[in-house]
Amino acid sequence: MLACKSFRLGEFKLSSGGTSDYYIDCRTTTLDAKGSRLTGEVFSEEIRQRGWKPQAIGGLTMGADPIVVAVSVVGGELNGFLVRKAEKQHGTGQRIEGFREKGARVVIVDDVCTTGASTVQAIEAAREFGFQVVGAMCLVEREEAKGRPSVEKAAAPAPFVSIFTASDVRAEHISQTDDTGPVVLAVAGSCEVCGRPAVTNVPGNRCGAHRV
Repeated sequence: MLACKSFRLGEFKLSSGGTSDYYIDCRTTTLDAKGSRLTGEVFSEEIRQRGWKPQAIGGLTMGADPIVVAVSVVGGELNGFLVRKAEKQHGTGQRIEGFREKGARVVIVDDVCTTGASTVQAIEAAREFGFQVVGAMCLVEREEAKGRPSVEKAAAPAPFVSIFTASDVRAEHISQTDDTGPVVLAVAGSCEVCGRPAVTNVPGNRCGAHRV
């Protein structure tokens, strides 16, 4: 789904100030109904396998928002919290929203890690509040701009884990958009994989990206 919905080839300016020949907008996947469920499942399973046993999961708004909600809802066990980019100037003035139990074991999450700046901000804010950070995770690691070393340094001694790398998603995107092979036009319907208009009905309703 990331390769189909979130990955684009072209020339893009990144929030870090650099440029890239591809762009990944994870929110088109993490805010998709099926994508949200899958995101919650894969993060929950990774956390379980790591044995971190956190009480909550959170990250910097807004890339982390759909991941936090998905994990909390799908797993039904972890509380969620969001980290504002700056403290509110009204009301309680707090930067951490949601779960707020000092000393609690937490995992910091993000959607894409490029420079790692947003993940580092969330880690620092969580520790400043009084959380015990036991792990940091991202959905896609871009493998550039020294993002991993930055996050690993900020998270230490907690580990930093990426679910996928940009190379993984790129390879799958290229595989999906390979135009080789015969096409059988579908009479009607949507792709059974991503919901786009189907162009073939063999072996089932598939869009152009998923017809092979």
